[in-house]
Amino acid sequence: MLTPRLVLACRPEVPGLNGSCSCLPPLLPLDLKPAVSGSLISSAARFMWRLPGRAALRGVRSLVEQRSPAEATTHEAVRAMERAVVRCVPSEPKLSLSFALADGSHKNMQRDQSEPLGRALSRIATNALKGHAKVAAAKKSRKNRAHSSGGAACAATGSEPAATCEPVVKLYYREEAVAEDVLNVDAWQDGAVLQIGDVKYKVERNPPAFTELQLPRYIMAGFPVCPKLGLEFGDPASSVFRWYKEVKPGAAEPGDGGLASSSHSLQSSVWIETGVDERVYTPCNADIGLRLKLHCTPGNGQRFGPSRELESVCPVEAGPGTCTFDHRHLYTKKVTEDSFIRTVSYNILADTYAQTEFSRTVLYPYCAPYALELDYRQNLIQKELTGYNADLICLQEVDRAVFSDSLVPALEAFGLEGVFRIKQHEGLATFYRKSKFRLVSQHDISFQEALKSDPLHKELLEKLALNPLAQEKVLQRSSVLQISVLQSTTDSSKKICVANTHLYWHPKGGYIRLIQMATALVHIRHVSCDLYPGIPVIFCGDFNSTPSTGMYHFVINGSVPEDHEDWASNGEEERCGMSLTHCFKLKSACGEPAYTNYVGGFHGCLDYIFIDLNALEVEQVIPLPSHEEVTTHQALPSVSHPSDHIALVCDLKWK
Repeated sequence: MLTPRLVLACRPEVPGLNGSCSCLPPLLPLDLKPAVSGSLISSAARFMWRLPGRAALRGVRSLVEQRSPAEATTHEAVRAMERAVVRCVPSEPKLSLSFALADGSHKNMQRDQSEPLGRALSRIATNALKGHAKVAAAKKSRKNRAHSSGGAACAATGSEPAATCEPVVKLYYREEAVAEDVLNVDAWQDGAVLQIGDVKYKVERNPPAFTELQLPRYIMAGFPVCPKLGLEFGDPASSVFRWYKEVKPGAAEPGDGGLASSSHSLQSSVWIETGVDERVYTPCNADIGLRLKLHCTPGNGQRFGPSRELESVCPVEAGPGTCTFDHRHLYTKKVTEDSFIRTVSYNILADTYAQTEFSRTVLYPYCAPYALELDYRQNLIQKELTGYNADLICLQEVDRAVFSDSLVPALEAFGLEGVFRIKQHEGLATFYRKSKFRLVSQHDISFQEALKSDPLHKELLEKLALNPLAQEKVLQRSSVLQISVLQSTTDSSKKICVANTHLYWHPKGGYIRLIQMATALVHIRHVSCDLYPGIPVIFCGDFNSTPSTGMYHFVINGSVPEDHEDWASNGEEERCGMSLTHCFKLKSACGEPAYTNYVGGFHGCLDYIFIDLNALEVEQVIPLPSHEEVTTHQALPSVSHPSDHIALVCDLKWK
């Protein structure tokens, strides 16, 4: 005779639950071994013994809890029910229905929302009949094997008949059967009960659910691990996270009584809790060589959805030691008060440029190849940016995938929300702290499209058209301007215009950068004066211009003469001299550092945070890394710095 296999199911305690079973995270089944890690058996978990099979499915949500007789009666019916999850979104023609059958198989059905309920129930009955047939066949097979092993013939009397009858399938709502002519969209209500034969399912309509869940491939000790989450009908703040780390065979954790080692004969490794129940986990040196596991349950503040687990592909690796930004983080340990705006501008080096053969062999030959890999650099970028505790972050050279897969998960976990503007192969990203700002509007432009089609720039285009060759070169460039209008969450009268750009890079493109900056300032004036009169401006970016250039002179002084040498930056053929002016009073908040870009063949100041002096003042500038730190590995990027640029960080104050 086969011996039933015992299975242990445990549910982590979740603070704040009100005792309703519909709000509890699903139980986690664990095959019972002769020895179980003591850290899994803790006061923070409750356990339930059960047998696998149909009884297990019915009891998967039951708990061994001490309740009053009245409570026990109330919860018993709920605990006896399976779960049927319905996803029904008005904008989609179909709804999905997911549940487990008696044979243990999981069914996922797609039905038209406009279909009568009777058709859906008929289809469920057909699926259930197949499941019943499988169960009957399995029982018969087990019975025959038992008789054969006993060596005795058995009469057929008393044997169970084959499951040939279609099981009764009904949907109830508030204890009344739902009519079969009711449309699916109206029939499958939250709290309804689906009955298939003698099994009942509690219908959960649109519970919180993960649509995407992913851990980074490269994980380093001392660097935050920020999982990528896609949530439907829920939010991360109301979800439950629990981190585990792998214990390798033979390695006993403190307090486990040697159980990890004694279980080696039955399993390759076990998982123990790290004690971290937040979305972000920062591995320590003790985690090096171990894989991580995340168990998470989506929630929305009222109930929880089905849990998910995922394990890291690779073990935790050692970090690079001291990074160029570690000392800077000493100045930015806390988020600033409401009257301040900590602002960051940073060209993070697009992967599309870092991974070229030219970059590896010509631009950055001094950089270890692995340190140019995106998975490695993302760890450094995430740690650097989250450590600044910024209110505004303007980034350049942002790959679309890096924005969605790396930056959004990392910065969202630290309270920031972001918007993205693609340029061509990469783009711009602006993040803002949600507790301080809300996004009012966006006014992004492409310089070439704005010049060609926006009446705001008609006069500038007419001047440029006097030199067709120069005009052609300017209109070939793909540079863009990102503008976000933000409003203070504590004072609705305070709004701010945050501009972000990356101007044309070529050393001989001085006149192109002048035209681009003139276009940008006209558009910023339109937003900050016409659309939102009187709001201050913060203009961040990689301007590819040193303080000695015409572009910088134009921004700081408010004008540039038509005879400035930059108008002929690519020779007299392309000279397009014109006099330009703007109405702003702008200042470089971080001054004029010796350099913000440091590569093997060049170093200079190319990045700025320009601020409106009429409304803002500088409270402090976070010191840049020392020259010794920058050149420890010859130049940038390096194993301790993820980009060829250095982030500018300053605290601004409303006047």
